[in-house]
Amino acid sequence: LLVYFGFTYCPAICPTELSKMAEAYLALPEEMQKKIQPIFITVDPERDTPDVMKGYVSLFMPQLIGLTGSIGQIESAKKSFKVYAAKVPEEDDPQSYTMDHTSLIYFLSPENVPLAFFKTTDTSDVIEKRIVSVILN
Repeated sequence: LLVYFGFTYCPAICPTELSKMAEAYLALPEEMQKKIQPIFITVDPERDTPDVMKGYVSLFMPQLIGLTGSIGQIESAKKSFKVYAAKVPEEDDPQSYTMDHTSLIYFLSPENVPLAFFKTTDTSDVIEKRIVSVILN
């Protein structure tokens, strides 16, 4: 699995990281792509409904699955991945908010064992090469 936690209303980091993840995934040989499932999990289930998620993930690649759920389900997923996320109210409009959250791409084995973590400073080439290295070894 390639997993990223974020939210669809994110102005910059989430789309950048998902684009990078898609670029790395699509650069893999097709037989390796078949072994990996890219997933985007929202940290903002109040706004990220199934329809919103479906439209958002389609902007990156057809293979990307977007997951949302109840607040409890998302909290459970965040806890299992040790993901931090919190609402941050907008200064000029207290009814609006953004989300502060962990920004890592997780690479997991079929048994959900962490194989690698990619930071915002890692390029798509770094991600692709690490995935290839793990799969071939």
